[in-house]
Amino acid sequence: MDRAAYLERARRRGVNPFLYWIVRGLFQPFFHLYFRMSRIGREHVPQEGAMIIAANHRSFLDPFVIGTLVRRPVYFVAKKELFRKPLTAWFLNSLGAFPIDRGNGDGDAMAAAREILDRGDVVVIFPEGTRTRPGALGSPKRGVGRLALESGAPVLPVAVMGTEAIRRGWRIRPHKVRIRIGRPLRFPRVEHPSPDLARAVTERIWPCVALQWEWLGGRPPIRRAAIVGTGREAARAAATLQAANIEVAGGDLSSQDLVWLAVGADELPAALDAAAPHISERAAVVVGASGLVDGQLPAAYIAERCRARAVASVDDALVVASDDRGLNRELAALLPSSTAAPVRAVA
Repeated sequence: MDRAAYLERARRRGVNPFLYWIVRGLFQPFFHLYFRMSRIGREHVPQEGAMIIAANHRSFLDPFVIGTLVRRPVYFVAKKELFRKPLTAWFLNSLGAFPIDRGNGDGDAMAAAREILDRGDVVVIFPEGTRTRPGALGSPKRGVGRLALESGAPVLPVAVMGTEAIRRGWRIRPHKVRIRIGRPLRFPRVEHPSPDLARAVTERIWPCVALQWEWLGGRPPIRRAAIVGTGREAARAAATLQAANIEVAGGDLSSQDLVWLAVGADELPAALDAAAPHISERAAVVVGASGLVDGQLPAAYIAERCRARAVASVDDALVVASDDRGLNRELAALLPSSTAAPVRAVA
């Protein structure tokens, strides 16, 4: 079967009920017992009628974990690469997956999703567009906003935490999984929404997913930053952050998502002594100093003396280096003209 055939099957025939309910019957108790799965906010889940579930994406298991929220089949978009092998493609399609060509708008997949919603079924969509394992949530694509407008279906914001730690190689580990569900969001139906309108609706939906994620203890995005230091380096750091639409504030360091130590190696010990007690364990620290501090690289020196969640070095060319892959990814995405160096230890 080609891609069009899998889309047509999802539109017209739906899941294979025999296979779907056997797999569901095996997975659900397994998730509860092995992953100690908890589901918070189930009272917000409509048990009938069309619904879009918008969720973050950390693992290949996410669609199946999310599927336990409702007592009916769910359909979900999956990257077209998963449909290259006929047996795998048939199995996934039988369980409700249909292929999408990521990054190209894919009108055919969106049309299939609309038809599934029009008949009153449930579609799971991952607005990030791909799995984002480490760190904060990724940035959403506007497809979820477009689908919400074109279908008129309510959108259920959902966060899943813990699935990213389940798989190591071929081993499935017994890691706790938690799901939190927010209240449904409703938008007026628009037959041909503009890209700007779809983006605006996406920007209404995604913060609600992020709220569930942060309630579960997930890492928040970098929204606010403080700079420690004065002079040219501090001014350059402030300009860099402001260009990334990050609020730069002075005063209390404890409420900041990011603290940038814009001081030289010789000034770093004194600056860190003053700042470290006020830096939250949920904050990240960036240091631009080069050279050694007491025989250590600046990032390693800070990591040993500060409770921050992660430390990154940023050089004059805005090359980011951290042993925390999530922070590496976040900073490389946020800072204009920056790149992430290969992940390396700061020690």
